Amino acid sequence: MKTLSLENRAALVTGSTRGIGAAIADGLAESGARVVRHGRANTDKVPEPCLLCDLVDPDASIGLLNRAFEASPDLDILVCNAGSFFDLPFLEMDRERWNKTLKLNVETPYFLIQDFARRLVAGQRGGSVVIIGSTNGIQAEEDSTAYDISKGALAMMTKTLAVALAPHRIRVNCVAPGLIRTPLTVPWMDAQPAKVKHYESNILLGRIGAGEDCAGACVFLCSDAASYITGQTLYVDGGLTAVQIGKQAT
Repeated sequence: MKTLSLENRAALVTGSTRGIGAAIADGLAESGARVVRHGRANTDKVPEPCLLCDLVDPDASIGLLNRAFEASPDLDILVCNAGSFFDLPFLEMDRERWNKTLKLNVETPYFLIQDFARRLVAGQRGGSVVIIGSTNGIQAEEDSTAYDISKGALAMMTKTLAVALAPHRIRVNCVAPGLIRTPLTVPWMDAQPAKVKHYESNILLGRIGAGEDCAGACVFLCSDAASYITGQTLYVDGGLTAVQIGKQAT
């Protein structure tokens, strides 16, 4: 289907040296886009160009956009994937962890999208933004208060920025993964096999997701096949959020 092609398109994917971000960057590249990757640390396995910075640092997002447009002046796709989890149980949470969560997961993508959109508007070009949210944006999880709140904020950010940028032909959508096997989640899953089994029993498709499961959704939303879609969240969760109780135990 030609409308799924991303030929002659260019994308920046934040947090794309591993996990979901790496899979998305690979998927965009396989669909024809020129991809600028971003990460916190260098790795020989990541194709160039790869821009390094810690997005928790003040003004890091502006510097990242400057370098990304230098590497690819025709950039017209932005995937905001960088984010992380810093929670402790609610009664133990402190302001430092709260601020770090909101800085990286909410403030950084907001201003990154603003700077990206300003450049496209100045050049009178349309484009596409995909925010990587989570099922935690609509379903709370134990000992995950700040993270859950940040992902809920991204769900509304998708809608309100879609309203703001529609007049400029810039679409904003969200991909919200469920439980995905990544370098961030694997240690947690390996340490709690009983909880993983519980998740698998409640996921309609019967398995934990992989980063590649998110890539196709992102490619679709960035492509012309989704040219009439904006302000929407696409859940990539194997059906986890489709049911109230889950599958019956056997």
